[in-house]
Amino acid sequence: MKKFTKLTIALTMALLLIFSVCSCTAADMVNHNLSQSADNFHCVRKITVYNARTDLIVLEMEGAMSISNNSTSELVVTCMVGPNQYKKNYIYLNQYVIYVVEDISNTVTNPYHYKVHFYTPMPDIDINH
Repeated sequence: MKKFTKLTIALTMALLLIFSVCSCTAADMVNHNLSQSADNFHCVRKITVYNARTDLIVLEMEGAMSISNNSTSELVVTCMVGPNQYKKNYIYLNQYVIYVVEDISNTVTNPYHYKVHFYTPMPDIDINH
C-alpha cells in the first residue's frame, strides 16, 4: 500500500509539473520565440524615437538589432553590421522621449543592413540683414 501511495504522489507531481509548463498560451510561446530570435540578430527591426513634447521624430534606426534598457535610463541598441561585427548605440530616455520598435524582417534582404537617421531641425537664421 505504501508503494502505491508513493507512486500516486509521484505521478500527481509529474502531471502538475507538465501542466504548469504547458499552461502558457500560443501567444506567450510566439512572443518568447520572437524575442529570442531578435536578441540573436535574426530579425530586422526599425526603431523610431519621438519627442512626445514636440511631436517630432528624433531618430530612426534599422538593422538586425537587440534592444534592452539599462539602469541609467538608456535604451541600449546593439546592431549586427557584419559577420562578428557589431555597433552599440545608446538612446537616452526621459519623460518626453518615447520609442516604437517594428519588425521589418521581410522588407530588407541584406542581413547586415544598418541605417541610422537623425532628424535635426535646422535653426531659422535670417541671412538678409
